[in-house]
Amino acid sequence: MTSVPAAAPPRRPVVAVVGPTAAGKTDLSLDLAEALGGEVVNTDAMQVYRGMDIGTAKLPVAERRGIPHHLLDLLDVTEPASVAEFQRWAREVIAGCRGRGVVPVLVGGSALYTRAILDHFEFPGTDPAVRARLEEELAAVGPEALHRRLAEVDADAAGRIIPTNGRRVVRALEVVEITGRPFSASLPELRYEVDDAHQVGVDIPRDVLDERIGLRVQRMWEAGFVEEVRRLAERGLREGRTAHRALGYQQVLAFLDGETSEEEALERTITGTRRFARRQDSWFRKDPRITWVAWDDPDKVAKALAAVGAAR
Repeated sequence: MTSVPAAAPPRRPVVAVVGPTAAGKTDLSLDLAEALGGEVVNTDAMQVYRGMDIGTAKLPVAERRGIPHHLLDLLDVTEPASVAEFQRWAREVIAGCRGRGVVPVLVGGSALYTRAILDHFEFPGTDPAVRARLEEELAAVGPEALHRRLAEVDADAAGRIIPTNGRRVVRALEVVEITGRPFSASLPELRYEVDDAHQVGVDIPRDVLDERIGLRVQRMWEAGFVEEVRRLAERGLREGRTAHRALGYQQVLAFLDGETSEEEALERTITGTRRFARRQDSWFRKDPRITWVAWDDPDKVAKALAAVGAAR
């Protein structure tokens, strides 16, 4: 009797929940993971750090509804994180989930990380000598001065990078110098590398978002954020190339170093987060593949599921 090979399990989609910080992505990602039989994959660049919990709004284990979460708490704050490394980790997790018949639900506010995971994205090489020289300049003149230089040679890239993000400004200038091409030319193409991928964006009015950000930062302080930063500083937060630049953490470090008052640190965190949220939203709005659902729509889960199902 001839045996019939078992049918391959149906291919699972990959769903990414995107949008600005404090818009409500976490709750929607949990709802979708429950509805789809999925697991959550973090795409927030700073939630990979152990101990960076309050300031990154990392969801406590008790609030994860029993849903497995991936790519959290991988690094110490002294270790650098790169988009290339994160891309590899995430794609391995996605493949593992799909191999088990599980739907990966990506969620996080790091737009570049999400795009690097889902889209065709090749990473230019690096030149240690060029990088070292640019980092010396960064230390001497500050990120804003280098950002102005970047705007002269690659206005598109400068428009996508926060002027205070010295690490990304240096990387952009390095790529321009060693390739002779704009850094923006190396950014992800709007072409999915991951098959059956879908993006759902959380749409929220700016005034509502600004209010939610203010409340979130106030609650961070009430939850002991300053003490969290103090503990991480003792574990080398200042020495890390990546972690100490996170919003809120750099402002609290300035307070702990006596450069600002605590009230100024809080207000600067609110202002910086609101500015960052606008940049996030602007980045995502340029992607026509995203299906947007209103943050307060009682049917947003059904609409998101319909969008995923309609494209499959």
